[in-house]
Amino acid sequence: MKAAITSAVGERFEIREGITLDEPGPDEVVVQVRASGLCHSDISVAEDSVGFPMPAVLGHEVSGDVIAIGAGVRDFNLGDRVVACCIATCGHCESCRVGRPYQCKNPAEMERGPSDAPRIRLDGEVPLFQFMGVGGFAEQVLIHKNQLVKIPAEIPYDIACLLGCGVVTGAGAALNTANVQPGETVAVIGCGGVGLNVIQGAALAGAKKVIAVDLSPEKLAIAKQFGATHVVNAADVDPIAAVQDLTSGGVTSSFEVIGLEQTAVQALRMCAVGGTAYLIGVQKPGTVLDFQLFEDLILPQKAFRGVSMGSSVPRVDIPMYAELYLQGKFMLDELVSQKIHLEEINEAYDLLKQGGIARSVITAF
Repeated sequence: MKAAITSAVGERFEIREGITLDEPGPDEVVVQVRASGLCHSDISVAEDSVGFPMPAVLGHEVSGDVIAIGAGVRDFNLGDRVVACCIATCGHCESCRVGRPYQCKNPAEMERGPSDAPRIRLDGEVPLFQFMGVGGFAEQVLIHKNQLVKIPAEIPYDIACLLGCGVVTGAGAALNTANVQPGETVAVIGCGGVGLNVIQGAALAGAKKVIAVDLSPEKLAIAKQFGATHVVNAADVDPIAAVQDLTSGGVTSSFEVIGLEQTAVQALRMCAVGGTAYLIGVQKPGTVLDFQLFEDLILPQKAFRGVSMGSSVPRVDIPMYAELYLQGKFMLDELVSQKIHLEEINEAYDLLKQGGIARSVITAF
């Protein structure tokens, strides 16, 4: 089969044939990939040394059909339409038992051990690292059953794949992590695919003001479609002052979705007294934030909080968003900026880095 391979940090994706999957073992499932979304996290791993082994198959927003199952798999049948999610949940640790699979203490249990045959190889010999346990830039994936969620067949593949990361991360940050309440105020820094989902999650929760902050007029225009009540172009004004002016002192919750030191500090300073800044964007390793501990954090009683996958429970939240979409209450079609062939992955990521699109989705392999 074919896949996009990342051979070393800083290198472009290389399309390779001769990729083989092992037979599914206990609790494993083979999925024929029908769509794979291009998330910014993948290009961060490809371009920055963050500790993941190479060569690797990146990609973690996947939808497709079950084509093979291993022993012990009872939740899925051949032909099921599924979405992969990079939350690896063992199901038995304390966090999983109390409904916090995104804080699973044993995610490595979803992987094969060092003495086991690798799930995926190049040319029959070279083991390939499967990013987030998925490795979705390939025609097929071999994945643990706990990272799959069944979805209605009525949802198109190119839409469905977004449910596995961009949607649960963004909307979940607003609905689960921040628990945005009716009448509260929200600021979202970064209006790409994840940021747009934060915006519509906050709007769905009943936020009184949802302020979108970005440098791109095009993205800010899209943000209004997703529920932003106000927009701030940070290229034209001081975004902190603008948000404070719009809210008479700051927001209840701010969300940083870019992954930059500067915007993380901005998120904190946009908050009102007692507010919380939620950090979603992937920061480079070693990033240190420069702010005044007493003046910015302690005195105004503010808080920073890191967010992982929108504090989501995949087998609860993904079907919920799918149903809301089918009811016309949740926007997904508008997130797909373009559908591409696997061979166009490098050009699509170039476009994503330029900031002109929300999501590219691979639909042809």
